[in-house]
Amino acid sequence: MATENRINFWRRNAKVPGSVQPVYGAQHPPLDPRLRRTYPKDTKPKFNNLKSKKASSFHEFARSTNDAWDIDDEEDEDFLGSPAPASSLPSGLHSTSTQNQVAKGHSFFTEQLQALSWSEATGDVLMCFFCIHSSSSRIRWVTQRKQQSLPVRPIIPLVARISDQNASGAPPMTVREKSRLDKFKHLLASPNTDLEELRKHSWSGIPREVRPITWRLLSGYLPANKERRELVLKRKREEYFGFIEQYYHSRTDEHYKDTYRQIHIDIPRTNPLIPLFQQPVVQEVFERILFIWAIRHPASGYVQGINDLVTPFFVVFLSEFVTEDVENFEVAALPLDTQRNIEADSFWCMSKLLDGIQDNYTFAQPGIQNKVKALEELVSRIDEDIHNHFKKYEVEYLQFAFRWMNNLLMRELPLRCTIRLWDTYQAEAEGFSHFHLYVCAAFLIEWRKEILSMVDFQGLLMLLQNVPTIHWGNEEVGLLLAEAYRLKYMFADAPSHYKR
Repeated sequence: MATENRINFWRRNAKVPGSVQPVYGAQHPPLDPRLRRTYPKDTKPKFNNLKSKKASSFHEFARSTNDAWDIDDEEDEDFLGSPAPASSLPSGLHSTSTQNQVAKGHSFFTEQLQALSWSEATGDVLMCFFCIHSSSSRIRWVTQRKQQSLPVRPIIPLVARISDQNASGAPPMTVREKSRLDKFKHLLASPNTDLEELRKHSWSGIPREVRPITWRLLSGYLPANKERRELVLKRKREEYFGFIEQYYHSRTDEHYKDTYRQIHIDIPRTNPLIPLFQQPVVQEVFERILFIWAIRHPASGYVQGINDLVTPFFVVFLSEFVTEDVENFEVAALPLDTQRNIEADSFWCMSKLLDGIQDNYTFAQPGIQNKVKALEELVSRIDEDIHNHFKKYEVEYLQFAFRWMNNLLMRELPLRCTIRLWDTYQAEAEGFSHFHLYVCAAFLIEWRKEILSMVDFQGLLMLLQNVPTIHWGNEEVGLLLAEAYRLKYMFADAPSHYKR
């Protein structure tokens, strides 16, 4: 009975160290396509018996276990999660002899770890698991090695963490990062900031310390002349709160109550897993920003999705006054004037952004329709295999790319990645309207292998609407932007390039 209970326990609890666990209810569910992978018959990797000879170096150890290096993740789960048949379990599982064998196996495992030259193993991730051999009841261990293609860096926090790699918890600033920060400070301190030079440096990412002032400049909210900035800020902030006094009371009027009601419904849905955006003070700020923008732009009014576009500006301008993690900061603790300044700056910078893509939100959203069509045409030239795969399984680009254009990929990427992406959008000419198309194309091609492995309509849409970017950080976004720039360079001014 005890043996049966133990088997049932491991059957129920699949959360073994190193396994991929889904986070249900997250805004960006970690859908790992590898878990859906299938193998042709008789082609699954085999677990061969590994030699127990003590390794004198890491390389010798690697040679003795080279048949285990390429074992896939799902093999670990199959190996550990599936209970062994009753006939293969030793009859005296709880006997003293079996306990002695386990103890010996543990000693052997410890000796093997001590024998490794860990200095040679830098950049490798070793996951060691135990299993009981069915014939001799002796312990063997299987080591899986994953080679990391990027330098060792801090573990990227998950959904509810919006700080970038340079925020709290990151290692000390490197010489290169300090040099870049000094260049930004020098540019920003000049009497007349060279905006072209500032865009050039901002394309590859803006240091967190100078991001607020840089975004204000690149969005056109602040003038390049340093002496005029304070006066402009004072005037624009007063102008915004003049709009509040003039219009906000009308939110209950018959003409505007539907607009306000939709905004009021959408605000709690904005980044629901981040505590910052669930604070009543913050939600009231968002309601005022969106309502004032909607009534000042009657051609489009408020459209679902615009609420997402406020969040990067709000977080960046808030970070100017917060040293700890922004996502857990109580905004009500800030002085009232500071709260008002953050709100006004977020409104004006969001307005500047939307001025360039307002046709995305007018009646029938023609801007988005045209961009989705352009994406389809571009992908047909870039990767014909993906394009034909979509046609084969009757997947329309509008079914997944509409949200990519409407929300500027904010639902597909963690907020920390969106902020890094917008560094480049602010620096790129027509970044939000034109360059975003090539980012979407590069983003689609990024999942080429996973897309082509899906052989049904439902699987394709599930993947495209829940891409596994939960662990993405600055490096991944940088590679995505580099690929997007390459595509723009090749195809932007060549409408017939690779056209079939």
